[in-house]
Amino acid sequence: MAFLKDTDRDALRAELQGLVEPVKLVLFVDQENCAYCDDTRQLLGEVADLSERITLETYDVNADQAQAAQFRIDKAPAIAVMNGKDYGIRYYGIPSGYEFGSLIDDIIDVSKGESGLQPATKEALAQLTQPIHFQVFVTPTCPYCPRAVRLAHKMAMESDWVRADMIEATEFPELAEKYEVMAVPRTIINDASYFEGALPEAQFLAAALQTLEADSEN
Repeated sequence: MAFLKDTDRDALRAELQGLVEPVKLVLFVDQENCAYCDDTRQLLGEVADLSERITLETYDVNADQAQAAQFRIDKAPAIAVMNGKDYGIRYYGIPSGYEFGSLIDDIIDVSKGESGLQPATKEALAQLTQPIHFQVFVTPTCPYCPRAVRLAHKMAMESDWVRADMIEATEFPELAEKYEVMAVPRTIINDASYFEGALPEAQFLAAALQTLEADSEN
């Protein structure tokens, strides 16, 4: 049974007509222990069918260890969205519900090679000399989560120092428990700080920079 309805497929195909550079979706599955891997593979296959500029590559996180190490993948399902460059954009868990829109918007941004961030944000990210790792915990029914995911992914596009993961909390309960996720979106920064809610761009960046400053002082 298809995930996308015919009407949705037609609308998405029209939206994706403006893709510039080819986009590759790299999917990692786990054939032994992954409740949503098959569904994620099918969903991404349907998305790839919408445009000749979208391709899908699939690996097994256990059998294809070299590829998993290259992409720093340690759990499944996992998705990297890239063009000729891997920006560090990751989805852990099926991008369903509200997060499906995040995936489509990421594909468009990556194809254009443009994050769409404000000039002040770009300037600040260009000056980074320390790594930032965002882990944005979400659920498919959270209408505020895509804003946090998209900002994290945009910042990963803008700087090689930034990696950004969407993590579907109900698919990875052990991680949700580790980071005490009681409400979403919850964004973890470098395992050192967190904030909840969909912050505006300037505040999102400020939280990351404050974490780096605190890390450098310790």
